[in-house]
Amino acid sequence: MTPDLNSKLPHVGTTIFTVMSALALEHKAVNLGQGFPDFACAPELVQHVTNAMNEGLNQYPSMLGVQELRVAVSKKIEALYHKTYDANSEITITAGATQAILSAILAIVRTGDEVIVLEPCYDSYIPNIELSGGIVVPVPLTPGSFKVDFDAIQKAITPKTRALIINSPHNPSATLWRAEDYQRLSDLLKDTDIFLISDEVYEHMVFAPHHHISAASFPVLAERAFIISSFGKTYHVTGWKVAYCAAPASLTAEFRKIHQFNVFTVNTPVQHALARYMQDPSPYLQLPAFYQRKRDLFRAGLEQTHFTLLPCEGSYFQCVRLEDLNVPEKSLGESKFCEWLTQEIGVAAIPLSAFYRHGFDQGIIRFCFAKKDETLNLALERLAKL
Repeated sequence: MTPDLNSKLPHVGTTIFTVMSALALEHKAVNLGQGFPDFACAPELVQHVTNAMNEGLNQYPSMLGVQELRVAVSKKIEALYHKTYDANSEITITAGATQAILSAILAIVRTGDEVIVLEPCYDSYIPNIELSGGIVVPVPLTPGSFKVDFDAIQKAITPKTRALIINSPHNPSATLWRAEDYQRLSDLLKDTDIFLISDEVYEHMVFAPHHHISAASFPVLAERAFIISSFGKTYHVTGWKVAYCAAPASLTAEFRKIHQFNVFTVNTPVQHALARYMQDPSPYLQLPAFYQRKRDLFRAGLEQTHFTLLPCEGSYFQCVRLEDLNVPEKSLGESKFCEWLTQEIGVAAIPLSAFYRHGFDQGIIRFCFAKKDETLNLALERLAKL
């Protein structure tokens, strides 16, 4: 008989993204739920992978990541955010941003340590903290506007506070941290020993007139921060699961202790391909305009419905309120409404309540517009029924 297993994550089930994607497939719905593109990456990027394989670059790379890729990342960060990270001692290539976040948490959080998360938040943060033995301290962003409540953060800080996780551009709300927000956080943390994990995977999807501001640009934050970004998001290759973590050398040393026994290293030919592709910065520099056009197309279509659109400053997500819809199903709550929308209207979305530990329902759902124009137009045609 199989022994009973006392789960480390007793409250965790299948993620909402998996559930909604399966429901979309079952009902042949347009999947605007899970955040991934349905279009191809640049052909030259694929060719770089093929070339690397043909050159025999198929064995284990360095645990740190391919040298050329770490150098390319270092140069990019310096050019954009005026912060220099040493490619050898301060940058690590990871198996996706989710693995980077987990490794950072496991490196710094001990049993009983408190970690502040700003809700709504990406769904891996809280389970990662719990796996480390840490205590989750949720601080809500201001409902509706999703602005950071620094007074609430300050009240949440105790002698046990070990770390704070932030995310900009923000998933799911598509809002941005401003320079004054980072300065207030600097003032809040400067006399503490609190670490920072800054999830910046959508850094290249920030729309005019805004631009991305990194925690790396603020010395008080950079000296205590793990800065995490994603090649998958930037280059339309989410399935490759490659990202990076930049942090001061002392933090990186601890990060790598976890990384080497977690995944050890990352796909070799893909790393070489990304290093070669990054020699030209134009793909990530042009990405904001690419996604802004898709955002504008999608928002123009949604404005023909009774959804109430929330601002979209960055990322490839659009949130909408349900309150003005002329359908009785809006009263079912976000989760049930998303199920109904998938089954009856043929478009899958994600309830914002899924990004709160205790499922706070405020009548808002999230769409992903990282799709072909024809996919977005088909979704908008179906949503027009509302």
